[in-house]
Amino acid sequence: MDGHSFGIDLPLLWAIIIAFAVFMYVVMDGFDLGIGILFPFMRGKEDRDIMMNSVAPIWDGNETWMVLGGTGLFAAFPLAYATILPALYLPLILMLIALIFRGVAFEFRFKSNRTRPAWDVAFATSSTIAAFVQGAALGAFIQGFTIVDRQYAGGAFDWLSPFAIFTGLALVIGYAALGCSWMIMKSEGDLQERMFRTMPVLGLLLLLFVAAVSLWTPLQHPAIAERWFSMPNLVLLSPVPILVLAVALALWRAIRLQREVQPFILTLCLFLLSYIGLAISLWPNIIPPEISIWQAAAPSETQGFLLVGVLFLIPIILGYTAYSYWIFRGKVPAQGGYHGTEHH
Repeated sequence: MDGHSFGIDLPLLWAIIIAFAVFMYVVMDGFDLGIGILFPFMRGKEDRDIMMNSVAPIWDGNETWMVLGGTGLFAAFPLAYATILPALYLPLILMLIALIFRGVAFEFRFKSNRTRPAWDVAFATSSTIAAFVQGAALGAFIQGFTIVDRQYAGGAFDWLSPFAIFTGLALVIGYAALGCSWMIMKSEGDLQERMFRTMPVLGLLLLLFVAAVSLWTPLQHPAIAERWFSMPNLVLLSPVPILVLAVALALWRAIRLQREVQPFILTLCLFLLSYIGLAISLWPNIIPPEISIWQAAAPSETQGFLLVGVLFLIPIILGYTAYSYWIFRGKVPAQGGYHGTEHH
């Protein structure tokens, strides 16, 4: 099978769908994990209540995109699924345990009084662990896997490298920045002022981590270095780092002028540009360093059959996600609930 059906490059289309689902998960779950990461720095019960209430109506729908991405990988690229999962069993299991424990802490916190501080600690810890292992898994994916006869031949701890630890810390900072910018948009008064003071620090740290990962990645892979730093690619791909700097400057200006919505949008733009840079570095491999999306693809009949269902499913997910965010738009006051739309 060449992966083409009716003139459509099905492996390419499925790679775009899975990449979109993964990015949507990072966007949708990133800021609510970020709120958990920021939790230890918020000492007041009222501030923590506002932070929790800002995501309470929407947080448990965000994992839909992770499920879509995982099942899409299993169905459309079974070789990639069977190779990547054994390599990342430990971080993925840790992530799932942390996400489950975070959900338990989220629900129990609202129903407890005496034990609420303990659930606060559980929520913050599980959010930070989930963010870190996601970043570490990403770092391991960028590094590539030891493949023999189209099977993973490495060890259970190969994912735990200095580069993976660094990318784990980078994602923790990134999610914290997303959470902070979300709270700028959703809060008011003293809490919002505190977030405005925190955001420049997180924004600078995020920019430094993005720069460091961007420089470290080509050092590990000569092919990636050749892609970015040879002519004419050096000129053709230069808009990506230039846009990162432009967005970072716009973010600093938006914070200085105390804009409420722009910091969140601009932080998302930094994530998107980083994601595009990653895609450029690894393309067309779905199992780094050398197995491409076409080599790992399921038969075209399978991909075509599944595509019909996904083309119906994605608009439904986008529709109910947009509707829930629209319903719960506006500021979150201290007593819970929402103001109207006068702040937007």
